[in-house]
Amino acid sequence: MSTTVVVTGLGATTPLGGDVASTWKAALAGESGARTLDNDWAEKYGIGVNFAAQLKVGPEEVLARPEMKKMDPSAQYAIIATREAWADAGTPDVDPTRLGAVVSSGIGGIWTTLDGWDTLRERGGRRVLPMTVPMLMPNSPAAYVELEVGAQAGAHALVSACASGAEAIGYAVDMIRLGRADVVVAGGTEAAIHPMPLAAFAASRTLSGRNDDPARASRPYDTDRDGFVMAEGAGIVVLESEAHAKARGAKIYAEISGVGLSSDAYHLTSPEPTGRGQIAAMERAIANAAIAKNDIHHINAHATSTTVGDLIEARAIRTLLGDTADQVKLSATKSLTGHLLGGAGALETIFSILAVRDRVAPPTINVENPDPELTLDLVRTTPRDLPTGDIAALNNSFGFGGHNVALVVRNH
Repeated sequence: MSTTVVVTGLGATTPLGGDVASTWKAALAGESGARTLDNDWAEKYGIGVNFAAQLKVGPEEVLARPEMKKMDPSAQYAIIATREAWADAGTPDVDPTRLGAVVSSGIGGIWTTLDGWDTLRERGGRRVLPMTVPMLMPNSPAAYVELEVGAQAGAHALVSACASGAEAIGYAVDMIRLGRADVVVAGGTEAAIHPMPLAAFAASRTLSGRNDDPARASRPYDTDRDGFVMAEGAGIVVLESEAHAKARGAKIYAEISGVGLSSDAYHLTSPEPTGRGQIAAMERAIANAAIAKNDIHHINAHATSTTVGDLIEARAIRTLLGDTADQVKLSATKSLTGHLLGGAGALETIFSILAVRDRVAPPTINVENPDPELTLDLVRTTPRDLPTGDIAALNNSFGFGGHNVALVVRNH
């Protein structure tokens, strides 16, 4: 019999709030985290987009300056979320050799990398910081989290673009199921709101260009959607075997009961048009959870607000679930938070956990004219109640490179 994996701690720092409670409250209230950037990047560098979804609470308000100087912002965000999650889990007393860490980033230490290059170019090699490599490496957030909690069962940093955070949680589930660990701290982080990534995403025409109205720019499934809003932040969960959690009397939010992975083998950036890989990931997650398709009552969609991607996912959901899809309440929370890239799947897993716990599906904002090709029940404007009894939610995360991850969250 497969080991039951439960969630005992949650932590986050996001464009909606500096912790999980404030983020969830703002999400249910339908607030947007997108704002005009308080800098001259657009004018100075000729970038066509002047807004993003930055953290609501900056790391300088939480971390000491000497600590911050040793970490890229991506690691800073991960540590902030980890400390909240670890405290929320009751600071588990666990054998360090049975404690793991899996923390991913889609892009990694881009600020450190580009700042280091600027220093080298302008001031010479002797002025490059000795900590530059440990700060820029993509496993840096995982390493700092490993050090923070003393994890010795393994520290891992899976990189799968915008699916990274969800895949990290799926890997953590497998660590516990395989007996490698009793407790794993897992999630995703991203700190890529920098002029170069902004310019690059804008050049690829994947970002929304609604400079005059940032708060309404992310509009998944709307006929006028024109791209995603770049965001930053981190989401971290503490996972445990059910036996370990019960033995120490931990509170339990929900179960992560199913993990499904696939790859498109189609294109480096575009999703496969029929959604075959997305369908495979969702189908595998449902099978892995040992539930039926009609047990799914809520889906937090990947839905980034791109013209093509949104409908491919929607069709994939309908193809997989058939008439059962009519009972599913669909949420697209990137309309609220923007797209956290490597942190998105982790934050949206937290939203799925809270949706199951609180029996409420968060709203999708800014959808004024739903695409007529959308045949799913999209939760718009205000939250909607989920059923009583046993329910399950599906969280979808898809990334450049054709990475597909689906996680099933069940009430415990």
